[in-house]
Amino acid sequence: MTAHGREAASADGERSAEEERAAEEERAAEEERAVDQALALVGHQPRAGHRPPEGPGATPSKPPPSSPVSPPAPVSPPSPSSSAAAAAAAADSASAGPESRPEPGLTPSSPARSAPTPGATPPSSPAPSSPALVVSPLAAPASAADSASSRPHGASSADRPASSPHAHRTGATAWHAARALAERLGRAAPLTAHRLPLDRALGHVLAEAVVALTDLPSFDTSAMDGWAVAGPGPWTVKEGEGLLAGRGSTEPLPDGQALRIATGARLPADATAVIRSEHAHCDEARRLLYAGREVVQGQDIRPRGQECRSGDELLPAGTVVTPPVLGLAAAAGYDALLAVPRPRVDVLVLGDELLTAGLPHDGLIRDALGPMLAPWLRALGAEVGEPRRLGDDAGALRRALVSSDADLILTTGGTAAGPVDHVHPVLAEIGADLLVDGVAVRPGHPMLLARLAEGGPCLVGLPGNPLAAVSGLLTLAEPLLRGIAGRPTQDRYRAPVRQEVHGHPHDTRLIPVLHREDSVVPLHYNGPAMLRGIAAADGLAVVPPGGVRSGTEVEILDLPWASASPWTEGCFT
Repeated sequence: MTAHGREAASADGERSAEEERAAEEERAAEEERAVDQALALVGHQPRAGHRPPEGPGATPSKPPPSSPVSPPAPVSPPSPSSSAAAAAAAADSASAGPESRPEPGLTPSSPARSAPTPGATPPSSPAPSSPALVVSPLAAPASAADSASSRPHGASSADRPASSPHAHRTGATAWHAARALAERLGRAAPLTAHRLPLDRALGHVLAEAVVALTDLPSFDTSAMDGWAVAGPGPWTVKEGEGLLAGRGSTEPLPDGQALRIATGARLPADATAVIRSEHAHCDEARRLLYAGREVVQGQDIRPRGQECRSGDELLPAGTVVTPPVLGLAAAAGYDALLAVPRPRVDVLVLGDELLTAGLPHDGLIRDALGPMLAPWLRALGAEVGEPRRLGDDAGALRRALVSSDADLILTTGGTAAGPVDHVHPVLAEIGADLLVDGVAVRPGHPMLLARLAEGGPCLVGLPGNPLAAVSGLLTLAEPLLRGIAGRPTQDRYRAPVRQEVHGHPHDTRLIPVLHREDSVVPLHYNGPAMLRGIAAADGLAVVPPGGVRSGTEVEILDLPWASASPWTEGCFT
């Protein structure tokens, strides 16, 4: 190639890179607009915000770090069904391609309803005005391979009716948009704050800043065991047992005298320095103290207010209460903290094929999600009871949903369109708003996010395959819990991958990785039904469509036990 040709190729490459960056920025902006519109449209069912406890002496709480999304310009209030449809359409529009068009006759105000499953408890017929499950009509139906990850074994196309009641289900929401929607939905419906004693505040999130109630330290103290001295030496040793922490005379120390002092003891007035025991020599006969090295005024003294002055902000609202936070609050004079309680989560395990003990046999498999999800959610700062195993029973699922008083409900399996996948029909029956119906991510495509009617809790439907469920947990449940609890947004960071990673043609991939020095190593055994890779991982790499070459930097999602934050008791307990 000639020099002119190389220059032309270089210029073309630079233009291509610039165009790619511009396109990426435009996609990100479009996703942000979609999330804003979706949250504004579902804002007709807000829950209580951070509120301080009532009663004398209560301190008003401050708003969480991220304030709820402001509604758009005044319009006539939408119905729950139309709001959910528009919200889903807005969230999906960021990722829907030009080929994604509504099916003829399908509009947001006329959602398709699922036929009851044979053998399931027949739902009562809702009144014509009852809210129905609404999904976005914008994209193509999920593929058979995507739907298969909803159940642990995966349902083949032969296992489904030829005309699935969910065949119109639309294209998936972009991965980043789904995560942003989940977190900001949580921040729009935070929990009520309570004043908690220090011994009960661990793992919660501060609803107001911790402000110093006094100077720290509140008086001049000795930083070392040794001698308090006044003026230049040698010093005459003052009679007495000396000064101990918590005890001590407030009498001034005359110039030229020395007095024994312990670490943490209050310094006598007029003392100018502390000499460490190992740096001093005492002549007992003459009762004189000599310094073994130069004495600098103020040495080894912790002056009053060295750490903070009364009124200084020590910790902002949104800080997770860790053991050092408890220590600092106690040192600053606090007996209790105004904090957001941990979100309460119900876990509903679906599937007749699941065993709770013993070896798999006769088409039955062990339940991997029940033992995994509860401690994982606790590591994310939630309070979780024992998972409830409902089998493939639509009636039991409906009763569990309408009776739950949790802040978040997690279901496992049943999110696709198979003959015993009851999540969508039951959500339709109880009038839930379906906000995300499928995410453009592998594994875990058939995950969903809904909010139950009448301002009820949110529901995250996880696929049944274990790694696909982990994907749903990190994509929707983790950011939603972070928002509800008022936790700060995680810092996003990138790291280079040590080898080439194949990607999906159109969707984001989440790949288990292990940090090694300044890069991450992709792990094998990363199929939707596999946990071997994630069990050895300390993070997940977010691989864009098309994959990446070795050395390319990708976004990393830390696993909760791989970092110091968020901190909960024993991480999993």
